[in-house]
Amino acid sequence: MYLVTGGAGFIGSNLVAALCARGAEVMVVDRLGHDDKWRNLAHHPVAGVIPPEELETFWARHPPVQAVLHMGAISATTATDADEVVAQNLMLPLWLWGECASRKLPFIYASSAATYGDGDQGFDDAFTPEALAKLRPLNLYGWSKLAFDRRVCELVRRRAPAPPQWAGLRFFNVYGPNEYHKGRMASVVYGKFQQVMQGNPATLFRSDRTGVADGQQMRDFVHVDDCVAAMLWLLDNPKASGLFNIGSGRARSFLDLVNAMFAAMGRAPDIRFIDMPDDLKGKYQYFTEAPIDRLRAAGWNGQSTTLEDGVRRYVQDFLMQADPYR
Repeated sequence: MYLVTGGAGFIGSNLVAALCARGAEVMVVDRLGHDDKWRNLAHHPVAGVIPPEELETFWARHPPVQAVLHMGAISATTATDADEVVAQNLMLPLWLWGECASRKLPFIYASSAATYGDGDQGFDDAFTPEALAKLRPLNLYGWSKLAFDRRVCELVRRRAPAPPQWAGLRFFNVYGPNEYHKGRMASVVYGKFQQVMQGNPATLFRSDRTGVADGQQMRDFVHVDDCVAAMLWLLDNPKASGLFNIGSGRARSFLDLVNAMFAAMGRAPDIRFIDMPDDLKGKYQYFTEAPIDRLRAAGWNGQSTTLEDGVRRYVQDFLMQADPYR
C-alpha cells in the first residue's frame, strides 16, 4: 500500500491514477470538502480516503505501507495565515519524515520552484546549507517549502535518523488534468481555456519590467505526466535520494503557451493584455527554468513532454471532453 497525501489534489490525484494503474493499493490522505474534488478520484479503486487529522490513528494500526508520497500542502501563493501554513507545510511533513525514518519507509515529498523566489540566485537544486540559505522566496508558501528543505538538509547533515530513500521534488509550472478545483491557482492553460469557452479573449498580464515585452514573461511549463513519471522512477530506484528539480528544462513564454492552446482548440489566437493585480506586484516570477542535471545524474533518463504536445493532449483529451477528469 502507498500512502499519498494530497491524493485528491492536482498532482496527487494523477499520481494515484498511475499507482492504481500499476495495480497498487493506494490510501489517500485529503479533505474532499463540498465541491467536485472527489471527481479527481472517481475513476480509480483507491483503498480509502482519510483526513490529515486521522493520520496518527492510521499509523497506530501498523498498516502495510510501502512508501509515503507527500503531495499535500497549502499551495496558494496568496496564502496569508502563517500559522496554518507552518502547521501544514512544515510541521506535518516533519512528522511524516520521522514516521518514515522509524518505519524505514521511502519518503517522497513535493517541494516547489517557489523556493527560488525571483530567480536572482538561479535555479540550481544544490542541497547544501549555503545554497539553500541564499534563496529568497517571494511569498509565504515558497518560504514554507524552503523551510522544510532546509530542515531536511540539516537532519541529513547531522546524520539524524532518515528514511532509507527520500526525495524532495521542486515542481515548476505544472499543468494538466484534475486541476479544476484550484481556482485562481490553476494553470494558465486551464484558466485561459475557460475564458475562451465563455466567449472572451484570453488575458495575459502586461509586463511591468523594462526589457520584457507583454506576454514574454517566461516559465518552465511541465506536464503533470512528467512529474508522475519522475516519481514512479524514484519508487523503482530506491537508491536515488536528494533534492531534484522537476521541469521541462526549457523556459517558454506565456504567449507560446496560449498560442499552443488556441492551436489545440482549432481557433485563431484572441489575446488581450491586462494590468497585474496589486497582490501579485513584486511577488511575480518573470523567468523560471529547471536545470534537471541532478535528476539525470541520479539515473533518470525520461524525456520531457514538449509544450505544444502537452497542451494539445490536455486540451483535446481532457478539457474538450464531456468528462475532463483522469
